[in-house]
Amino acid sequence: MPDESKSELVKKIGERIRRLRKEMNLSQEQLAERSSLHTNYVGQVERGEKNLTLETLEKVVGGLDISLEELFRYIGPMEKQDALGQIVELLVERSVEDQNMALNVLKTVIEWEEKKIKE
Repeated sequence: MPDESKSELVKKIGERIRRLRKEMNLSQEQLAERSSLHTNYVGQVERGEKNLTLETLEKVVGGLDISLEELFRYIGPMEKQDALGQIVELLVERSVEDQNMALNVLKTVIEWEEKKIKE
């Protein structure tokens, strides 16, 4: 992997960590404390200046109380843009409230369809 791609991935991971931290209304200091890391280090990670080790990544996801899957969920572009990928693309930058609303609409449509099939 070229250095250019590595630094872009590091930046994307940092941006994702920052977005998740802010969604949880955590300061960098709070995330650092919860992750057993130094506040300056968390800032460097979020700015894409530090390349995380797997051990440190584990600490960060623990501090955010999320899974690794959730952290990496929207980092890279999907190779094949199927319907699910299009849904994700539409919702990824929306607020948590908008995402929950879309989820409720989708559940309602699916329940309605299942009810139609049973009748």
